[in-house]
Amino acid sequence: MASRVDNLASNLSLANFSKATELKQRIWFTVGALIVFRFLSFVPLPGVNPLILETLYNQTRGGILDLFNTFSGGSLERMSLIALGVMPYITASIVIQLAAALHPTLMALKKEGEAGRKKLNQYTRYGTVFLCAVQGWFLASGLEAYGAQSGLQAVIDPGLGFRIMAVINLIGGAMFLLWLGEQVTSRGIGNGVSLIIMAGIVAQFPTFATQLFEGGRTGSISAFVIVAFFAVIIGLVLFMCFMERAQRRILIQYPKRASAQGMMQAERSHLPLKLNTANVIPPIFASSLLLLPLTISQFAGNSVSTGSKFYAVIQTLNQYLQHGAPLYMTLYAAGILFFTFFYTAVVFNPEETAENLKKNGGFIPGIRPGKRTAEYLDYVLTRITVIGAIYLTLVCVIPEYMFKEAGLPMIMGGTSLLIVVNVTVDTISQIQSHLLAHQYGDLIKKAKLKGRLR
Repeated sequence: MASRVDNLASNLSLANFSKATELKQRIWFTVGALIVFRFLSFVPLPGVNPLILETLYNQTRGGILDLFNTFSGGSLERMSLIALGVMPYITASIVIQLAAALHPTLMALKKEGEAGRKKLNQYTRYGTVFLCAVQGWFLASGLEAYGAQSGLQAVIDPGLGFRIMAVINLIGGAMFLLWLGEQVTSRGIGNGVSLIIMAGIVAQFPTFATQLFEGGRTGSISAFVIVAFFAVIIGLVLFMCFMERAQRRILIQYPKRASAQGMMQAERSHLPLKLNTANVIPPIFASSLLLLPLTISQFAGNSVSTGSKFYAVIQTLNQYLQHGAPLYMTLYAAGILFFTFFYTAVVFNPEETAENLKKNGGFIPGIRPGKRTAEYLDYVLTRITVIGAIYLTLVCVIPEYMFKEAGLPMIMGGTSLLIVVNVTVDTISQIQSHLLAHQYGDLIKKAKLKGRLR
């Protein structure tokens, strides 16, 4: 019996996928939800002229709008009902996570289990609504102001009524996406919010391929560069898959306990420490902080005269902070390194982990429980975080440089590839877990049937 179970676990494949009815239902539900998300990205916000809006967006390329537009699957470019996407929720959840690690009250809620988690989720939703309202108001105001100053009227009927209407619609669109993501998480396969972000990024891939091949047709991009692009992207994806699965397993041993046969046995397990504990948060934070002043300067540059000193300062700032510029690349790499260590320290607490091991009777062989264990965990985590930070920096900086040299927009940046790889690996792992559970269930049923026949 045990040998057959081990054989199933080691030779797991998708051969029995057709028999897993529940898994197929979950996958079809997930696909349907993503289709709904793509349809919503083409529903325009009332009161906006789409033709003028396209011109407006093309004039502000290169700022933080490109990042948000990529994550929303082009919804921001079309100013749809879900133009804000799930980025307000991501921002609110990150803020709540940081606060839960620093604020005593929220830290106590985090330790209360399921009840505390629900309370923190409620605070995250409140923060999402607040951020959507603020971002929606400034987005509506920016559309009105920018259109008036450049001679383009992006908003058909500007005024207080349009702003209120836009805020209500954008909040409703963002909260619907959040609800849709939660439904995918509970009734589908994978993390719903992450899948929505990945779907938005993947939806931009055809645009990237079209621009790349169009450049090859016109002669602006050589055939060698196109082949090199795809080779580097495939290599980066394979490298990311390897690094995202990489772990440093620390052996944990528990005191000897009496077994069913009356023998004393020592239990052993492993504490897995991911090489990239911070996930995709450092690149998102670093790029957002760098592109924010660039976007502000782009909007401000349209409201000042071209001959003023302030306009010259804005143009200089745009030149040094544009994609691929040496200063931008240096600050981007430094920001990724900093946020990797910062966020890793927030999400993993060696003292808390050492205390939990001590309460459960576990210890690391050769290391005393308590303070010495915490110091050892911090030492190991710091060493693997150095490798993780270098890995994140390389996979994010290399695509930036490549796209800058080829003159292509940052659709397939390192951050986008990281998100796609992380979500894909996580979703495949969950599919394999469902298949494994299905095969175990069949094995148990057969074993019970044979026991009855005997």
